[in-house]
Amino acid sequence: MTVNRRSLILGGAAVAGFAALPAFAAGEGWTSVRRFGAKGDGVTIDSAAINRAIDDVAARGGGTVWFPAGTYACYTIRLKSRVTLMLDSGATILAAAPRGTTGYDLAEPIDPAYAAFQDLGHSHWRNSLIWGEGLHDIAIVGSGLIWGKGLGRGDGKDDWLKDPSGPGTGNKAIALKNCHNVTLRDVRMLEGGWFALLATGVDNLTIDNVLVDTNRDGFDIDCCKNVRISNCTVNAPWDDAICPKSSYALGAPRITENVTITGCFVSGNYQVGSVLDGSWRKMPASFAPKIHGRIKCGTESNGGFRNITISDCVFEDSRGLAFETVDGAMVEDIAVSNITMRGTVDAPIFLRLGKRMRGPAERPIGTLKRVSLQNIVSSNATMLPSVIAGLTDHRIEDVQIADSHFHHVGGAPVAMAKVRPPEAELGYPEATMFGGLPATGFFVRHVRGLAMHHVEIAVAAPDPRAAIALDDVEDADFAGMRLPHGTGYALDRVTEFRSIGGRGAADRSIAGPYSGRV
Repeated sequence: MTVNRRSLILGGAAVAGFAALPAFAAGEGWTSVRRFGAKGDGVTIDSAAINRAIDDVAARGGGTVWFPAGTYACYTIRLKSRVTLMLDSGATILAAAPRGTTGYDLAEPIDPAYAAFQDLGHSHWRNSLIWGEGLHDIAIVGSGLIWGKGLGRGDGKDDWLKDPSGPGTGNKAIALKNCHNVTLRDVRMLEGGWFALLATGVDNLTIDNVLVDTNRDGFDIDCCKNVRISNCTVNAPWDDAICPKSSYALGAPRITENVTITGCFVSGNYQVGSVLDGSWRKMPASFAPKIHGRIKCGTESNGGFRNITISDCVFEDSRGLAFETVDGAMVEDIAVSNITMRGTVDAPIFLRLGKRMRGPAERPIGTLKRVSLQNIVSSNATMLPSVIAGLTDHRIEDVQIADSHFHHVGGAPVAMAKVRPPEAELGYPEATMFGGLPATGFFVRHVRGLAMHHVEIAVAAPDPRAAIALDDVEDADFAGMRLPHGTGYALDRVTEFRSIGGRGAADRSIAGPYSGRV
Protein backbone atom coordinates (compact mmCIF):
# COMPACT_ATOMS: atom_id res chain seq x y z
CA MET A 1 0.00 0.00 0.00
CA THR A 2 1.42 3.41 -0.99
CA VAL A 3 0.24 6.70 0.48
CA ASN A 4 1.57 10.05 -0.70
CA ARG A 5 1.98 13.12 1.48
CA ARG A 6 -0.91 15.00 -0.13
CA SER A 7 -3.37 12.24 0.68
CA LEU A 8 -2.12 12.18 4.27
CA ILE A 9 -2.82 15.87 4.69
CA LEU A 10 -6.09 16.10 2.83
CA GLY A 11 -7.74 12.76 3.23
CA GLY A 12 -9.05 11.75 6.65
CA ALA A 13 -9.42 8.15 5.51
CA ALA A 14 -5.87 8.18 4.20
CA VAL A 15 -4.57 9.46 7.52
CA ALA A 16 -6.38 6.69 9.37
CA GLY A 17 -5.01 4.20 6.88
CA PHE A 18 -1.47 5.49 7.38
CA ALA A 19 -1.57 4.45 11.04
CA ALA A 20 -1.85 0.88 9.82
CA LEU A 21 1.10 0.98 7.40
CA PRO A 22 3.56 -1.84 8.13
CA ALA A 23 6.73 0.27 7.69
CA PHE A 24 8.09 3.71 6.93
CA ALA A 25 7.90 4.11 3.17
CA ALA A 26 11.37 5.17 2.00
CA GLY A 27 11.23 8.43 0.12
CA GLU A 28 7.88 9.51 1.53
CA GLY A 29 9.57 11.66 4.19
CA TRP A 30 6.68 11.24 6.63
CA THR A 31 6.29 9.08 9.73
CA SER A 32 4.13 8.80 12.83
CA VAL A 33 5.59 8.99 16.34
CA ARG A 34 3.44 5.98 17.22
CA ARG A 35 5.48 3.88 14.83
CA PHE A 36 8.45 4.37 17.17
CA GLY A 37 6.58 3.47 20.33
CA ALA A 38 4.89 6.69 21.44
CA LYS A 39 1.68 5.85 23.32
CA GLY A 40 -0.06 9.22 23.44
CA ASP A 41 -1.90 8.20 26.61
CA GLY A 42 -0.86 11.24 28.70
CA VAL A 43 0.95 9.04 31.23
CA THR A 44 3.76 7.20 29.44
CA ILE A 45 6.82 9.40 28.86
CA ASP A 46 6.96 9.47 25.07
CA SER A 47 9.96 11.75 24.47
CA ALA A 48 12.38 8.86 23.83
CA ALA A 49 10.11 7.46 21.13
CA ILE A 50 9.61 10.91 19.60
CA ASN A 51 13.36 11.51 19.50
CA ARG A 52 13.84 8.17 17.73
CA ALA A 53 11.31 9.27 15.12
CA ILE A 54 13.11 12.60 14.64
CA ASP A 55 16.48 10.88 14.33
CA ASP A 56 15.11 8.42 11.79
CA VAL A 57 13.56 11.11 9.58
CA ALA A 58 16.69 13.29 9.81
CA ALA A 59 18.89 10.33 8.82
CA ARG A 60 16.75 9.86 5.71
CA GLY A 61 17.45 13.43 4.60
CA GLY A 62 14.52 15.12 6.31
CA GLY A 63 10.75 15.07 6.38
CA THR A 64 7.80 15.27 8.73
CA VAL A 65 7.25 13.66 12.12
CA TRP A 66 3.52 13.34 12.60
CA PHE A 67 1.70 13.45 15.94
CA PRO A 68 -1.77 11.94 15.52
CA ALA A 69 -4.44 12.76 18.09
CA GLY A 70 -3.36 11.90 21.62
CA THR A 71 -1.55 13.39 24.61
CA TYR A 72 2.20 12.78 24.51
CA ALA A 73 3.76 13.28 27.94
CA CYS A 74 7.36 14.29 27.35
CA TYR A 75 10.61 15.47 28.71
CA THR A 76 13.10 17.00 26.26
CA ILE A 77 12.46 16.68 22.52
CA ARG A 78 15.60 17.36 20.44
CA LEU A 79 15.03 18.87 17.01
CA LYS A 80 17.13 18.07 13.95
CA SER A 81 17.73 19.93 10.68
CA ARG A 82 15.25 19.41 7.82
CA VAL A 83 12.61 17.99 10.18
CA THR A 84 9.07 19.27 10.66
CA LEU A 85 6.94 18.37 13.68
CA MET A 86 3.32 18.22 12.57
CA LEU A 87 0.74 18.25 15.40
CA ASP A 88 -2.59 16.98 14.18
CA SER A 89 -5.87 18.29 15.54
CA GLY A 90 -6.33 16.67 18.94
CA ALA A 91 -2.59 16.12 19.45
CA THR A 92 -0.96 17.54 22.59
CA ILE A 93 2.72 17.58 23.50
CA LEU A 94 2.54 17.71 27.29
CA ALA A 95 5.52 18.79 29.38
CA ALA A 96 5.61 16.23 32.18
CA ALA A 97 6.57 17.18 35.72
CA PRO A 98 10.14 16.11 36.58
CA ARG A 99 10.57 13.17 38.95
CA GLY A 100 13.43 14.01 41.25
CA THR A 101 16.45 14.52 39.03
CA THR A 102 14.80 12.65 36.16
CA GLY A 103 13.40 14.95 33.55
CA TYR A 104 14.65 17.49 31.06
CA ASP A 105 18.11 17.90 29.57
CA LEU A 106 20.54 19.73 31.81
CA ALA A 107 21.13 23.41 31.21
CA GLU A 108 24.42 23.94 29.41
CA PRO A 109 27.24 25.77 31.22
CA ILE A 110 27.77 29.43 30.42
CA ASP A 111 31.07 31.26 30.18
CA PRO A 112 31.48 33.20 33.44
CA ALA A 113 33.03 36.06 31.45
CA TYR A 114 29.56 37.12 30.31
CA ALA A 115 27.15 35.18 32.54
CA ALA A 116 26.06 38.37 34.31
CA PHE A 117 25.33 40.34 31.13
CA GLN A 118 21.81 38.94 30.66
CA ASP A 119 19.06 37.33 32.71
CA LEU A 120 19.62 33.69 33.62
CA GLY A 121 16.86 32.47 31.32
CA HIS A 122 18.64 33.93 28.30
CA SER A 123 21.75 31.88 29.02
CA HIS A 124 20.29 28.37 28.65
CA TRP A 125 18.35 26.51 25.95
CA ARG A 126 18.71 22.78 26.53
CA ASN A 127 16.61 22.60 29.70
CA SER A 128 13.48 22.91 27.59
CA LEU A 129 10.59 20.84 26.35
CA ILE A 130 11.70 21.30 22.72
CA TRP A 131 15.14 22.63 21.75
CA GLY A 132 17.54 22.88 18.85
CA GLU A 133 20.97 24.39 18.30
CA GLY A 134 22.87 25.07 15.08
CA LEU A 135 19.99 23.74 12.97
CA HIS A 136 18.40 24.77 9.70
CA ASP A 137 15.11 24.19 7.92
CA ILE A 138 12.97 23.20 10.90
CA ALA A 139 9.30 23.72 11.57
CA ILE A 140 6.56 23.07 14.11
CA VAL A 141 3.14 23.23 12.49
CA GLY A 142 -0.42 22.00 12.78
CA SER A 143 -3.48 22.70 14.90
CA GLY A 144 -2.36 20.73 17.96
CA LEU A 145 -1.29 21.99 21.38
CA ILE A 146 2.04 22.38 23.18
CA TRP A 147 1.23 22.40 26.90
CA GLY A 148 4.06 23.29 29.25
CA LYS A 149 2.25 22.05 32.33
CA GLY A 150 5.37 20.60 33.96
CA LEU A 151 7.67 23.50 33.09
CA GLY A 152 8.90 26.01 35.63
CA ARG A 153 8.47 29.75 35.39
CA GLY A 154 12.16 30.25 36.16
CA ASP A 155 11.52 32.04 39.43
CA GLY A 156 11.65 29.09 41.85
CA LYS A 157 7.99 29.50 42.82
CA ASP A 158 6.82 26.22 41.33
CA ASP A 159 6.02 23.43 43.79
CA TRP A 160 8.57 20.97 42.36
CA LEU A 161 11.12 23.49 41.05
CA LYS A 162 12.83 25.26 43.93
CA ASP A 163 15.97 25.50 41.80
CA PRO A 164 14.85 26.97 38.44
CA SER A 165 17.84 25.50 36.57
CA GLY A 166 18.51 22.44 38.70
CA PRO A 167 18.80 18.79 37.54
CA GLY A 168 15.75 17.59 35.66
CA THR A 169 14.12 21.02 35.50
CA GLY A 170 12.67 22.37 32.27
CA ASN A 171 11.56 25.98 32.05
CA LYS A 172 11.01 26.82 28.36
CA ALA A 173 8.54 25.35 25.90
CA ILE A 174 10.66 25.93 22.77
CA ALA A 175 14.28 27.14 22.79
CA LEU A 176 16.35 27.65 19.64
CA LYS A 177 19.96 28.85 19.35
CA ASN A 178 21.93 29.74 16.21
CA CYS A 179 19.38 28.32 13.79
CA HIS A 180 18.06 29.53 10.45
CA ASN A 181 15.03 28.92 8.25
CA VAL A 182 12.57 28.24 11.07
CA THR A 183 8.77 28.18 10.91
CA LEU A 184 6.13 28.01 13.64
CA ARG A 185 2.63 27.99 12.24
CA ASP A 186 -0.92 27.33 13.50
CA VAL A 187 0.03 25.60 16.75
CA ARG A 188 -1.39 26.58 20.14
CA MET A 189 0.67 26.93 23.30
CA LEU A 190 -0.46 26.84 26.93
CA GLU A 191 1.69 27.62 29.99
CA GLY A 192 5.01 27.97 28.22
CA GLY A 193 7.12 28.36 31.36
CA TRP A 194 9.77 31.08 31.47
CA PHE A 195 9.48 31.50 27.68
CA ALA A 196 6.92 29.98 25.35
CA LEU A 197 9.59 30.62 22.69
CA LEU A 198 13.18 31.68 23.26
CA ALA A 199 14.84 32.25 19.89
CA THR A 200 18.49 33.38 20.13
CA GLY A 201 20.56 33.98 17.02
CA VAL A 202 17.75 32.64 14.84
CA ASP A 203 17.59 34.06 11.30
CA ASN A 204 14.80 33.76 8.74
CA LEU A 205 12.19 33.06 11.40
CA THR A 206 8.48 32.94 10.56
CA ILE A 207 5.80 32.76 13.26
CA ASP A 208 2.26 32.80 11.90
CA ASN A 209 -1.20 32.19 13.37
CA VAL A 210 0.14 30.91 16.69
CA LEU A 211 -2.00 31.27 19.83
CA VAL A 212 -0.08 31.54 23.10
CA ASP A 213 -1.80 31.59 26.51
CA THR A 214 1.08 31.59 28.93
CA ASN A 215 2.37 32.16 32.45
CA ARG A 216 5.42 34.30 31.58
CA ASP A 217 6.96 35.58 28.31
CA GLY A 218 5.38 34.73 24.99
CA PHE A 219 7.91 35.17 22.16
CA ASP A 220 11.43 36.38 23.02
CA ILE A 221 13.23 37.17 19.77
CA ASP A 222 16.86 37.68 20.78
CA CYS A 223 19.79 38.54 18.47
CA CYS A 224 17.70 37.50 15.44
CA LYS A 225 17.58 38.68 11.83
CA ASN A 226 14.76 38.58 9.27
CA VAL A 227 11.82 37.76 11.51
CA ARG A 228 8.14 37.76 10.54
CA ILE A 229 5.52 37.49 13.29
CA SER A 230 1.97 37.66 11.97
CA ASN A 231 -1.62 36.95 12.97
CA CYS A 232 -0.71 35.74 16.47
CA THR A 233 -2.60 35.97 19.76
CA VAL A 234 -0.53 36.19 22.94
CA ASN A 235 -2.03 36.41 26.41
CA ALA A 236 0.80 36.94 28.92
CA PRO A 237 -0.47 38.38 32.22
CA TRP A 238 2.79 37.82 34.12
CA ASP A 239 5.32 39.05 31.56
CA ASP A 240 5.76 40.44 28.06
CA ALA A 241 3.88 39.05 25.09
CA ILE A 242 6.14 39.72 22.09
CA CYS A 243 9.60 40.84 23.07
CA PRO A 244 12.50 41.44 20.68
CA LYS A 245 15.76 41.52 22.64
CA SER A 246 19.47 41.79 21.89
CA SER A 247 21.34 40.19 24.79
CA TYR A 248 24.96 39.14 25.21
CA ALA A 249 23.95 35.47 25.42
CA LEU A 250 25.95 34.49 22.32
CA GLY A 251 29.14 35.87 23.87
CA ALA A 252 29.12 39.01 21.73
CA PRO A 253 26.60 41.75 20.89
CA ARG A 254 24.36 40.98 17.92
CA ILE A 255 21.72 43.28 16.46
CA THR A 256 18.11 42.17 16.24
CA GLU A 257 17.05 43.55 12.87
CA ASN A 258 14.63 43.34 9.98
CA VAL A 259 11.68 42.38 12.19
CA THR A 260 8.03 42.69 11.19
CA ILE A 261 5.21 42.23 13.70
CA THR A 262 1.78 42.52 12.12
CA GLY A 263 -1.83 41.58 12.73
CA CYS A 264 -1.26 40.44 16.33
CA PHE A 265 -3.37 40.67 19.51
CA VAL A 266 -1.65 40.98 22.89
CA SER A 267 -3.09 41.18 26.38
CA GLY A 268 -2.04 40.84 30.00
CA ASN A 269 -5.37 40.58 31.76
CA TYR A 270 -6.98 37.26 30.89
CA GLN A 271 -6.64 34.22 33.13
CA VAL A 272 -4.15 31.79 31.66
CA GLY A 273 -6.05 29.19 29.65
CA SER A 274 -9.17 31.26 29.16
CA VAL A 275 -8.12 32.65 25.79
CA LEU A 276 -7.30 29.17 24.57
CA ASP A 277 -10.64 27.72 25.70
CA GLY A 278 -12.61 30.75 24.49
CA SER A 279 -14.02 31.77 27.88
CA TRP A 280 -11.94 34.99 28.06
CA ARG A 281 -12.05 35.30 31.86
CA LYS A 282 -10.47 38.49 33.18
CA MET A 283 -7.92 38.52 35.99
CA PRO A 284 -9.21 39.99 39.28
CA ALA A 285 -8.99 43.77 39.63
CA SER A 286 -6.27 43.38 42.26
CA PHE A 287 -3.97 41.98 39.57
CA ALA A 288 -3.73 45.31 37.70
CA PRO A 289 -0.30 46.37 39.07
CA LYS A 290 1.24 43.13 37.75
CA ILE A 291 -0.21 43.22 34.23
CA HIS A 292 2.28 42.93 31.37
CA GLY A 293 1.24 41.46 28.01
CA ARG A 294 2.77 44.10 25.72
CA ILE A 295 5.12 44.37 22.74
CA LYS A 296 8.54 45.58 23.92
CA CYS A 297 12.02 45.93 22.40
CA GLY A 298 14.35 45.41 25.39
CA THR A 299 15.25 45.20 28.20
CA GLU A 300 18.26 43.12 27.09
CA SER A 301 19.94 45.60 24.74
CA ASN A 302 23.62 44.92 24.13
CA GLY A 303 23.30 44.47 20.38
CA GLY A 304 20.46 46.85 19.55
CA PHE A 305 17.45 46.99 17.26
CA ARG A 306 17.32 48.15 13.65
CA ASN A 307 14.66 48.11 10.93
CA ILE A 308 11.65 47.16 13.07
CA THR A 309 8.06 47.54 11.86
CA ILE A 310 4.97 46.96 13.99
CA SER A 311 1.56 47.37 12.37
CA ASP A 312 -2.11 46.48 12.63
CA CYS A 313 -1.86 45.19 16.21
CA VAL A 314 -4.30 45.32 19.13
CA PHE A 315 -3.30 45.80 22.77
CA GLU A 316 -5.95 45.10 25.41
CA ASP A 317 -5.47 45.61 29.16
CA SER A 318 -1.70 45.51 28.93
CA ARG A 319 1.33 47.71 29.31
CA GLY A 320 2.10 49.91 26.35
CA LEU A 321 4.49 49.74 23.43
CA ALA A 322 8.14 50.12 24.52
CA PHE A 323 11.51 50.67 22.83
CA GLU A 324 14.43 50.59 25.23
CA THR A 325 18.21 50.78 25.01
CA VAL A 326 20.01 50.83 28.35
CA ASP A 327 23.01 48.53 27.75
CA GLY A 328 24.91 50.48 25.10
CA ALA A 329 23.15 49.65 21.84
CA MET A 330 21.37 51.38 19.00
CA VAL A 331 17.62 51.56 18.42
CA GLU A 332 17.20 52.95 14.91
CA ASP A 333 14.73 53.02 12.04
CA ILE A 334 11.51 52.04 13.77
CA ALA A 335 8.07 52.33 12.13
CA VAL A 336 4.83 51.73 14.04
CA SER A 337 1.38 52.14 12.49
CA ASN A 338 -2.28 51.23 12.93
CA ILE A 339 -2.24 50.26 16.60
CA THR A 340 -5.23 50.22 18.96
CA MET A 341 -4.86 50.08 22.74
CA ARG A 342 -7.54 49.79 25.42
CA GLY A 343 -7.01 49.95 29.17
CA THR A 344 -3.26 50.50 29.11
CA VAL A 345 -1.98 50.15 32.67
CA ASP A 346 0.93 52.57 32.24
CA ALA A 347 2.39 54.69 29.42
CA PRO A 348 0.91 53.89 25.98
CA ILE A 349 4.30 54.76 24.44
CA PHE A 350 7.65 54.39 26.22
CA LEU A 351 10.94 55.32 24.54
CA ARG A 352 13.95 55.13 26.84
CA LEU A 353 17.67 55.73 26.34
CA GLY A 354 19.45 54.97 29.62
CA LYS A 355 22.77 53.76 30.93
CA ARG A 356 22.29 50.69 33.06
CA MET A 357 25.21 49.33 30.99
CA ARG A 358 24.93 45.66 31.88
CA GLY A 359 27.67 44.41 29.58
CA PRO A 360 31.39 44.72 28.84
CA ALA A 361 32.97 47.78 30.41
CA GLU A 362 34.15 49.23 27.10
CA ARG A 363 30.64 49.50 25.63
CA PRO A 364 29.56 53.10 24.81
CA ILE A 365 26.15 54.51 25.74
CA GLY A 366 23.62 53.71 23.03
CA THR A 367 21.52 55.73 20.62
CA LEU A 368 17.78 55.95 19.94
CA LYS A 369 16.80 57.70 16.74
CA ARG A 370 14.48 57.74 13.74
CA VAL A 371 11.22 56.49 15.21
CA SER A 372 7.90 57.00 13.42
CA LEU A 373 4.56 56.37 15.15
CA GLN A 374 1.36 56.80 13.14
CA ASN A 375 -2.35 56.00 13.47
CA ILE A 376 -2.29 55.00 17.12
CA VAL A 377 -5.54 55.00 19.08
CA SER A 378 -5.30 54.55 22.85
CA SER A 379 -8.28 54.73 25.19
CA ASN A 380 -8.79 54.58 28.95
CA ALA A 381 -5.08 54.55 29.74
CA THR A 382 -4.07 55.22 33.33
CA MET A 383 -2.83 58.54 34.70
CA LEU A 384 0.73 57.94 33.47
CA PRO A 385 1.46 59.72 30.16
CA SER A 386 3.56 58.44 27.30
CA VAL A 387 7.28 58.90 27.99
CA ILE A 388 10.16 59.79 25.66
CA ALA A 389 13.24 60.08 27.88
CA GLY A 390 16.91 60.22 26.99
CA LEU A 391 19.98 61.32 28.94
CA THR A 392 21.41 64.77 29.53
CA ASP A 393 24.41 64.09 27.29
CA HIS A 394 22.79 61.48 25.03
CA ARG A 395 19.51 62.62 23.55
CA ILE A 396 16.86 60.65 21.75
CA GLU A 397 16.67 61.97 18.19
CA ASP A 398 14.12 62.33 15.39
CA VAL A 399 10.80 61.07 16.70
CA GLN A 400 7.61 61.62 14.68
CA ILE A 401 4.07 60.98 15.94
CA ALA A 402 1.11 61.62 13.65
CA ASP A 403 -2.63 61.06 13.21
CA SER A 404 -3.15 59.58 16.67
CA HIS A 405 -5.49 59.81 19.67
CA PHE A 406 -4.39 59.29 23.29
CA HIS A 407 -7.15 59.14 25.90
CA HIS A 408 -6.29 58.95 29.62
CA VAL A 409 -8.37 58.74 32.78
CA GLY A 410 -6.95 62.08 34.02
CA GLY A 411 -7.83 63.40 37.48
CA ALA A 412 -4.28 63.86 38.79
CA PRO A 413 -3.75 65.83 42.02
CA VAL A 414 -2.73 69.47 41.65
CA ALA A 415 0.74 68.83 43.11
CA MET A 416 1.62 66.48 40.26
CA ALA A 417 1.65 69.37 37.78
CA LYS A 418 4.80 70.70 39.47
CA VAL A 419 6.70 67.43 39.87
CA ARG A 420 10.32 67.36 38.70
CA PRO A 421 10.98 63.67 37.96
CA PRO A 422 14.35 62.10 38.83
CA GLU A 423 16.75 61.26 36.03
CA ALA A 424 17.04 57.59 37.13
CA GLU A 425 19.86 57.13 34.61
CA LEU A 426 20.90 53.73 35.97
CA GLY A 427 17.43 52.39 36.60
CA TYR A 428 15.64 49.44 35.09
CA PRO A 429 13.69 50.82 32.11
CA GLU A 430 9.99 50.94 32.86
CA ALA A 431 7.46 53.70 32.32
CA THR A 432 6.86 53.87 36.06
CA MET A 433 10.57 54.48 36.83
CA PHE A 434 10.13 58.26 37.23
CA GLY A 435 7.08 58.12 39.48
CA GLY A 436 4.27 60.63 38.87
CA LEU A 437 4.81 62.87 35.84
CA PRO A 438 3.73 66.49 35.12
CA ALA A 439 1.83 65.77 31.88
CA THR A 440 -1.42 64.14 30.87
CA GLY A 441 -0.34 63.02 27.39
CA PHE A 442 3.44 63.12 26.85
CA PHE A 443 6.46 63.68 29.06
CA VAL A 444 9.49 64.38 26.83
CA ARG A 445 13.02 64.91 28.18
CA HIS A 446 16.47 65.11 26.56
CA VAL A 447 15.24 64.88 22.98
CA ARG A 448 16.38 66.50 19.73
CA GLY A 449 13.97 66.54 16.81
CA LEU A 450 10.35 65.88 17.86
CA ALA A 451 7.42 66.31 15.48
CA MET A 452 3.76 65.74 16.39
CA HIS A 453 1.14 66.34 13.75
CA HIS A 454 -2.63 65.91 14.17
CA VAL A 455 -2.43 64.26 17.56
CA GLU A 456 -5.22 64.54 20.14
CA ILE A 457 -4.74 64.25 23.90
CA ALA A 458 -7.98 63.70 25.83
CA VAL A 459 -8.82 63.09 29.49
CA ALA A 460 -11.92 61.58 31.06
CA ALA A 461 -11.60 63.76 34.18
CA PRO A 462 -10.17 67.30 34.47
CA ASP A 463 -6.43 67.28 35.04
CA PRO A 464 -4.22 70.16 36.23
CA ARG A 465 -1.17 69.01 34.30
CA ALA A 466 -0.05 70.26 30.91
CA ALA A 467 -1.00 68.03 28.02
CA ILE A 468 2.64 67.88 26.89
CA ALA A 469 5.67 68.58 29.10
CA LEU A 470 9.00 69.22 27.37
CA ASP A 471 12.24 69.26 29.38
CA ASP A 472 15.58 69.94 27.63
CA VAL A 473 14.14 69.50 24.16
CA GLU A 474 15.58 70.98 20.97
CA ASP A 475 13.61 71.39 17.75
CA ALA A 476 10.04 70.52 18.70
CA ASP A 477 7.36 71.00 16.05
CA PHE A 478 3.61 70.63 16.62
CA ALA A 479 0.85 71.05 14.02
CA GLY A 480 -2.90 70.54 14.16
CA MET A 481 -2.88 69.41 17.81
CA ARG A 482 -6.08 68.94 19.84
CA LEU A 483 -5.36 69.31 23.55
CA PRO A 484 -7.54 69.55 26.67
CA HIS A 485 -8.57 73.01 27.85
CA GLY A 486 -5.98 74.65 30.05
CA THR A 487 -2.23 74.59 29.64
CA GLY A 488 -1.24 72.92 26.42
CA TYR A 489 2.55 72.84 26.82
CA ALA A 490 4.90 73.14 29.78
CA LEU A 491 8.37 74.03 28.53
CA ASP A 492 11.63 73.79 30.47
CA ARG A 493 14.88 74.64 28.64
CA VAL A 494 13.29 74.24 25.23
CA THR A 495 14.79 75.68 22.03
CA GLU A 496 13.28 75.92 18.56
CA PHE A 497 9.67 75.30 19.59
CA ARG A 498 6.80 75.77 17.15
CA SER A 499 3.07 75.10 17.44
CA ILE A 500 0.70 75.92 14.56
CA GLY A 501 -2.91 75.18 13.72
CA GLY A 502 -3.79 73.85 17.16
CA ARG A 503 -7.30 73.89 18.61
CA GLY A 504 -8.03 76.88 20.85
CA ALA A 505 -4.46 78.24 20.93
CA ALA A 506 -2.61 80.89 18.97
CA ASP A 507 0.28 79.84 16.81
CA ARG A 508 3.60 80.16 18.63
CA SER A 509 7.21 80.06 17.56
CA ILE A 510 9.94 80.29 20.22
CA ALA A 511 13.66 80.27 19.48
CA GLY A 512 14.55 79.81 23.14
CA PRO A 513 15.95 78.60 25.32
CA TYR A 514 12.59 79.05 27.03
CA SER A 515 10.95 77.86 30.21
CA GLY A 516 7.29 78.50 30.92
CA ARG A 517 3.74 77.64 29.99
CA VAL A 518 2.35 77.93 26.49
